[in-house]
Amino acid sequence: MSQNNYQGALQQPLQSGFTAASTTSDVTKGIDLSGKIAIVTGGNAGIGLETTKTLAAAGATVIVPARDIEKAKKNLQGIDNVELETLDLIDPASIDAFAQKFLASGRPLHMLINNAGIMWVPLRRDSRGIESQLATNYLAQFHLTARLWPALKKARGARVINVSSFGHQFAPFNFDDPNFLDREYETLQAYGQSKTASNLMAVELDHIGRPFQVRAYSLHPGSIHGTDLAREAPLELFQQLGYCDDAGNILPEVIANLKTIPQGAATTVWCATSPLLNNIGGVYCEDVNIATLSPAPTGHIDDAQTSSGVQLYSLDETNAKRLWKLSEQLTGVTFQAN
Repeated sequence: MSQNNYQGALQQPLQSGFTAASTTSDVTKGIDLSGKIAIVTGGNAGIGLETTKTLAAAGATVIVPARDIEKAKKNLQGIDNVELETLDLIDPASIDAFAQKFLASGRPLHMLINNAGIMWVPLRRDSRGIESQLATNYLAQFHLTARLWPALKKARGARVINVSSFGHQFAPFNFDDPNFLDREYETLQAYGQSKTASNLMAVELDHIGRPFQVRAYSLHPGSIHGTDLAREAPLELFQQLGYCDDAGNILPEVIANLKTIPQGAATTVWCATSPLLNNIGGVYCEDVNIATLSPAPTGHIDDAQTSSGVQLYSLDETNAKRLWKLSEQLTGVTFQAN
């Protein structure tokens, strides 16, 4: 069997014992994380909060970096084994400061869960001129992982989990114009390429990390009811996608297909903890299992919405290596593997 997941070589579902309806408590039954240390970005809201609760309940020490400390304190109140730190993922200096503080503690890092993300936002750019979804959903993952690399190696058995999305089906990575300088901005195209990038990063990171016992995964959590990911999306977009009626009410058949938050976080937790993944990495997962490969995209947004599995363009070796070099250029962070 191939050791790398380039071209989807390892994209074969396992007998995981779980389904799309499985929850975080199902996944961690019988798993003891005592002595393990995890970092969960966006770990104070939505599926990130559920991930934090679940890992902490299983015995892990969970560090939650947050931009809004007061909001995070309120949401994390009463949860044991949690440490709160300051981090703004759109600010490279903030990423550096957070990572430096953690490295200074001398602790290993067993689980880095790159969960935080944004979606359906208007065109914005960070201080470097990088489009905000690319900056937040992907480059921050790359930057933070690179800075925390010494602690991941120190764990002698670490996992990096990139929370991606079926939205990677909306667009491959556009190497010619990733920041929409020469093309019209389309928010779902921007979101799609940021999630494609997240998948490509996991493939390449697993290749680089395997000799150091660092494995990497990307995943689709599912379409989930009750998160604030769509807080900036205009009603017209939901109507265009067929999610709402003319009055703005979510259609019953849409609600019926949404996951609960504990179901939505289950694949993240499975990727972070399952013994079944001890000897396999670089794979894209969904519904608490390794996903299948998707048919080639048609280019129609309606088809992408109903697709499952993973697109080959987001597992391609040439794309992964090319993106890795571009990421180092865009962030100014050289990934020192040794």
